[in-house]
Amino acid sequence: MKKKKGILQFFQWLCKFNFGDFEKEEFKKFLRMGLIFALIIGVYWTLRSLKDSIFIQLVGKFQLPFAKTISVLALLPLVIFYTKLLEKTSREKMLVILPTFYGVTILGFSLAMSFIQGRTEEIASISTFYAMGLKSLGYFWYLFVESFGSLVVALFWAFAADTTEPSHAKRGFPLVVAIGQIGGIIFPYNIGGLPHRLNHTTDALSMVCLGLLVLSIIPLFRYFLRKTPKHLLTSFQNNNNEVEKKQEPGFLEGLKLILKNKYLLSIFGANFIYEIIVTIFDFNFKLAAGSVYSGVALTNYLSIYGSSVNIVSLSCLLLGISNVTRFLGIGIALAAMPVIVGLALFGFMSLDTLSFLFILMVGSKAINYALNGPALKQLYIPTTADVKFKAQAWIETFGSRASKQVGSVFNMSLRPLQSAFGAMAGRSYYLIVSGVMCFPLLALWLVIAIFLGNTFKKAVNSNTPVC
Repeated sequence: MKKKKGILQFFQWLCKFNFGDFEKEEFKKFLRMGLIFALIIGVYWTLRSLKDSIFIQLVGKFQLPFAKTISVLALLPLVIFYTKLLEKTSREKMLVILPTFYGVTILGFSLAMSFIQGRTEEIASISTFYAMGLKSLGYFWYLFVESFGSLVVALFWAFAADTTEPSHAKRGFPLVVAIGQIGGIIFPYNIGGLPHRLNHTTDALSMVCLGLLVLSIIPLFRYFLRKTPKHLLTSFQNNNNEVEKKQEPGFLEGLKLILKNKYLLSIFGANFIYEIIVTIFDFNFKLAAGSVYSGVALTNYLSIYGSSVNIVSLSCLLLGISNVTRFLGIGIALAAMPVIVGLALFGFMSLDTLSFLFILMVGSKAINYALNGPALKQLYIPTTADVKFKAQAWIETFGSRASKQVGSVFNMSLRPLQSAFGAMAGRSYYLIVSGVMCFPLLALWLVIAIFLGNTFKKAVNSNTPVC
């Protein structure tokens, strides 16, 4: 028992410099929360590598922009259903319903892929009907993984924001993200790349592992609620003396909340601009990777990419990047991101190799997860419960998907430009237009970041919810 206490105190002391001074039970709370997040992020990043490699094999790499575009409309019924469930069920039940749905469905996909992957050309040659079936399955798989990243991750952070006070979140959320990166490091390489290392021809084994891991989220959440003291499960909303206005029910409530409040619109805008630019980076990276690798080898390469993102992100956190938020404020942390992405955009327009695109994507994603992500999540703390669970879902689902759609529509111009002007000249025009479109957006993003930082600071200091 004393040994366990000693280990806990050692890690508590170790985390003091990077994350702040925790109380014992508070530290244990964020360790448990971090373990759950590590599982979610690890599964998500492994699914991401499988998403793209399987889609490229079943459908084709140049169809990726179309898949991202379709995902906006396809996710609409899911978000409607998700919002309805939020109105009728408790957060505890939602933490059972979503993992059950995704875990069981992933296991179902593993059965399908065990028969299909590696035999796509053979199956497609039988008839046009079977060829269309393969493409439909590829699109369905792509949209399914996209929804996991939107709904499950959003539900986790809504739950985290609804059970954490602002002063605790400043030190606790970066710690949760840091622990989450460990899952993002271990899972993609060890699970996503496993079939390639075992010389399997399908990714079914990886899917079975992921399905079981998603189902294990349920007992972990129950353990968290059972072991965490009640006074550490309160939030800004619980401690605020103002009476929350009763919101009218309806699946569009989250959207209405966003449209009525410039603070929420600004959060939407910050997410929107980042995703547009990174979608352009990502498409070009996947095109280059798909030209060099295929099948489980492509899955393995993208798994290495996923693990690399999380290694760099964790390194940033351990080196003290969260101190930017702690000591300089959320406004500075948010404003740093458009400057960093602007430098990345300049590099994207200047260099064009798979190695550079790999480094570009790893850096862009890692800094976002280590610095921008925790800061954006904290912006929901001085808000009502409806904003946390409904508006946040709309922002992180449709905001993310809509921005990816805009980026994907732009990416669709690459092939027509190359057809009209040739491969090299067409790509040059594509890069020039990307700069003309993205640099003004980065300037707008900087203005939004400053506004969000100032508004958050005033709300926390006055102990008054923004919306």
